[in-house]
Amino acid sequence: MTRVIHTGDTHIGYQQYNAPERRRDFLEAFEAVIEDAIEDDVDAVIHAGDLFHDRRPTLVDLQGTVDVLRRLADADIPFLAVVGNHEGKRDAQWLDLFADLGLATRLGAEPELVGDVAVYGLDFVPRSRREDLEYEFAAPPEAAEYATLVSHGLFEPFPHADWDTERLLEGSTVEFDAVLLGDNHHPDTAEVNDTWVTYCGSTERASASEREDRGYNLVTFEDDAVGISRRGLPSTREFVFVDVSLEEGEGIDRVQERVRQHDLEDAVVIVTIEGEGKPITPAAIEELAIDRGALVARVNDRRELPDEDEEVSVSFADPDEAVRERVRDLGLSDAALEIDGTVRDGEVADSNVRESVERRVRELLEDDESAFAPAPDREPDDEEVTTVADQLSGSESGSAEGDDVEADADSEPEPAAASGDDPDDDAPSGGEPVEHASLGDFE
Repeated sequence: MTRVIHTGDTHIGYQQYNAPERRRDFLEAFEAVIEDAIEDDVDAVIHAGDLFHDRRPTLVDLQGTVDVLRRLADADIPFLAVVGNHEGKRDAQWLDLFADLGLATRLGAEPELVGDVAVYGLDFVPRSRREDLEYEFAAPPEAAEYATLVSHGLFEPFPHADWDTERLLEGSTVEFDAVLLGDNHHPDTAEVNDTWVTYCGSTERASASEREDRGYNLVTFEDDAVGISRRGLPSTREFVFVDVSLEEGEGIDRVQERVRQHDLEDAVVIVTIEGEGKPITPAAIEELAIDRGALVARVNDRRELPDEDEEVSVSFADPDEAVRERVRDLGLSDAALEIDGTVRDGEVADSNVRESVERRVRELLEDDESAFAPAPDREPDDEEVTTVADQLSGSESGSAEGDDVEADADSEPEPAAASGDDPDDDAPSGGEPVEHASLGDFE
């Protein structure tokens, strides 16, 4: 029997809510997984990407990670991993550094044998490069009774999927018994083409939407079967979710009453308000939670409250054309629109907006120095220039492209680092045929 821990999305270095304590929490959650691996004497720890939250982890984060990995290596347990979209760089990856130190193995098209399991890897690949990707893997060694693939991305049939799992399995040169995934922070398992496909979930809550307990998977290979079980991480910081539905006439007193009903010591407190009640002041609720011992407090008021002081009436004969005309006037680049989307994203806490924007700007400029160049001017009869406004309309480039623009704005960052090529190489020019890519192109 071969037993491995399947983990991922540890996001080491994420200073959530600008709290240094939360930064330590992410490293400590990863440490807890490694301690379980050593205590249980598993055959390997398999990490499915996003070990780090950022392409440029701090020295403190790197030192902490090396210390944890060294303990695993001292226990003679291999650490096998792929590169996720958050940490991917255009040149050498952090995993390569850990491999040079003898602390990790970066998975790829060549198998790594763990017991009787051949383990392969596929780093995160941007969506624009997947259509021509050929899933070519080296043959498993004779000693292998099973084969498993480790990858990072949003795969079908799970929510928000943009990666065709059936195409991967049918096109692969190796028949996999299991696919171990990262990127989706919610744990889940499904069977696709007689193959078990599973997400381990994140080891710490990276957003307020992640309410389930954090943990990882224990995967066993025995008697021609794959077993997948879930293990929790009880030591992660407590999140207290206070959901309040206000009746008409109720206000801040009712919210404060509900907050006082909970033990908030050292917890992250998320207060969500719905219903018909009076407007409330979030700062007063957050201050109450902090006074009662909370580490962090945030209020999400999901009600659409009318602004009685101002009435705005807007009417356009053609609203879509008005939007396109305004975008043309602004001359926004794709990068600028993406940053605007980050600022407006309701899933990003106000205290994290600056960090998120700074990180994404650095990534965009690293991939393309001209990322923030203004969009080109276009005359009505100029068919050779396509602006962001045209993409928003979906009328000149097809509705599918319009859907892609919207999806890209909501998706995780897709650095060209996963492929090592310039982002502008995605689209063919001059009508020349597109060469098919193989796994070697993405290592």
